[in-house]
Amino acid sequence: MSVSFNFRRFVSTFSLMLALPMLALAFGPIHSNLLIDAGKQFILGGEQRGAFTVKGKNTGKVAVRVVERFASGDTLGRGVAAPGARVALSFQKGSAAVIINNGKVQANLDLRITGDTGLGMRYEGDQK
Repeated sequence: MSVSFNFRRFVSTFSLMLALPMLALAFGPIHSNLLIDAGKQFILGGEQRGAFTVKGKNTGKVAVRVVERFASGDTLGRGVAAPGARVALSFQKGSAAVIINNGKVQANLDLRITGDTGLGMRYEGDQK
């Protein structure tokens, strides 16, 4: 009995096995217990290739404001999430969700992000 080894098939299969978890990371859901210090804002997304959705609950003691920042730089207020409120917002390809804490205490949100989750994330400074 002869066993042959196909190097090309091995490399292709091995490459696919490595790529699948990476794709799941880029496109799988993200769960975040997000904390935003008083007077700061959190930027989620911007320049991604697809749309994404943010669902969750404001579990903190301060309201947060949500703004969509389009790829063009224009912004659109999407609403205010009071403490205990649930949110479900979709954002366009290339847009960023800007979550603003103008309160005097740290904000806390329990979020689930789906869609194109290959997103940049960062905090920005004082928002008075």
